[in-house]
Amino acid sequence: MPKAAPPRSTGLPLARLLTSLAPLLHEWLPRQRWFAGKGRPVTDFVLLTATELLPGFLHLLVRTEHAPLPLPADAAPVPADCYQLLIGVRDQLPPRLAPALIGRADKGPLAGHTVYDALQDPQSAALLLERLRTPGTVGPLSFELDPEVKVPPGLAPRLLGVEQSNSSLVYGDTFILKVFRRVQPGVNPDLELPWALARQGCARVPAPAAWFRTSQPQDATLGVLQPFLRGADDGWTLALASLAAGRAFTREAYELGRATAEVHLALADAFTPVTLGRPQTALIAAAMAERLDATAQAVPALAPYVPGLRAAFEAVAALDSAGTAQRVHGDLHLGQALCPADGPWSVIDFEGEPARPLAERRRPQPPVRDVAGMLRSFDYASCSARPPNPRWAADCRAAYCAGYAACSGSDPRESPELLRAYETDKAVYEVLYEARHRPDWLPVPMAAIRRLARD
Repeated sequence: MPKAAPPRSTGLPLARLLTSLAPLLHEWLPRQRWFAGKGRPVTDFVLLTATELLPGFLHLLVRTEHAPLPLPADAAPVPADCYQLLIGVRDQLPPRLAPALIGRADKGPLAGHTVYDALQDPQSAALLLERLRTPGTVGPLSFELDPEVKVPPGLAPRLLGVEQSNSSLVYGDTFILKVFRRVQPGVNPDLELPWALARQGCARVPAPAAWFRTSQPQDATLGVLQPFLRGADDGWTLALASLAAGRAFTREAYELGRATAEVHLALADAFTPVTLGRPQTALIAAAMAERLDATAQAVPALAPYVPGLRAAFEAVAALDSAGTAQRVHGDLHLGQALCPADGPWSVIDFEGEPARPLAERRRPQPPVRDVAGMLRSFDYASCSARPPNPRWAADCRAAYCAGYAACSGSDPRESPELLRAYETDKAVYEVLYEARHRPDWLPVPMAAIRRLARD
């Protein structure tokens, strides 16, 4: 990927800014959908960088400090989280920006001014695109553009309102910018993998057009601009429409399996796979068991099923090999696949599971991990129907695996221990996620937990 010139400092007074912002962020930040510290009260903030993109438009990296949670004596401490905030500052907030309100500062350098989420302000969102169109640096921020891509000026922005762990802006129905809210050091896979796939000629994944990153406190990806697939529906929407109409979804599931296999084959060409011997396979199983135990402590409803679930991981530990590992999507589900009317499937959002460390998300994994994620997604969709339709899910699961096998030459169902283990691990992750973020959805993964504990 092309590199920008070294950054320069803007010298904003971090400590004084925090005097104005901290009281407002204490109230606003934990309410955001992308805030990862649910259930961990914020005790303090550390302002890592503050960059003025324009008067009244600030880019911030803020680290949150949390009250300690009761943990086993041998458990590692929970790391602090770093969040990317783009804030606007005005004397008064116009009514159209009322939903963006963070608060009114009553002390510090912003005293008497209104602070708001600038991504909801079309003027600020348009400026962000202009920064990406014209590569360069502002303080620690570097804005970079693929020289082969032309991004026209004046594209009208709109903020997508869907629930997600990041924020996305669509520009003129031509490009979409994903702004990573929780920032970790290193290259984000949502830039790294689509860039590599584009160089492999894989047409299933929109190629990055531009991106921005920070050099402080450590190098990290902050956002990625990609082509917007106008007129395409995501797999989740299409699956629910199929269920509501009483239609089969097997043709779509089969083609989605083929698309997944194509992406995996291209990733295997871009990044050298590794062989997983017995020691590596045992480590995978041990990590799954550790996540199970930690989740059972956090979600007591899981505890009765722990012995049955652990058996799936023990079966993997007993294998001589888990085959090969390679770079994978890492969080594949129906919402991460897009399909226009009568068009081919595309795969998006290669960030991986945002709650997991970036180093783990960039680690080679058995491809069956992605397959298991999609199988769980079919289950989620079928449980959303009224009444639930388990037969629909079973048919989709079989068709998806058949499509994957037809393209890759390897049927995931021929590795039953590994597939069950990764399905179980995914369901455990879902239990923790739903308990923290969407308690009303907790019965969906718990139904899978009961089934998997019996298998």
